[in-house]
Amino acid sequence: MKSSGTSEANRETDNRLIVLAPQDNVAVVREAISAGETVAVSGRQIVMADRVAAGHKIARQDIGKGDRILKYGAPIGSATCPIRIGDHVHLHNIKSDYTHTHSLDEARIRHEKNSRGRARDV
Repeated sequence: MKSSGTSEANRETDNRLIVLAPQDNVAVVREAISAGETVAVSGRQIVMADRVAAGHKIARQDIGKGDRILKYGAPIGSATCPIRIGDHVHLHNIKSDYTHTHSLDEARIRHEKNSRGRARDV
């Protein structure tokens, strides 16, 4: 199971993952991977904690809070919490450094904060 990358870190990567650029710290999932499956990621055998859908990303290495997420060799955002190798990398643990990431949960929290203390019609 070799990837097309040439660096040592790319040597053993499951063929269900695509590494788009050698410096990327994420890989794109080519076909869904179920929770509990073992996947080779950057030469390490990782048991997947969660199901990851095709087209989503997983971490190729441990990523610290605030670290840049690299895909296509370019930063696509920053980690909002520590991300371990093999973890699903998506809106729940990264934020865009370029445009605000919107989600229902963020909107709900903002709404609750804004509505506290307001007079209510009775």
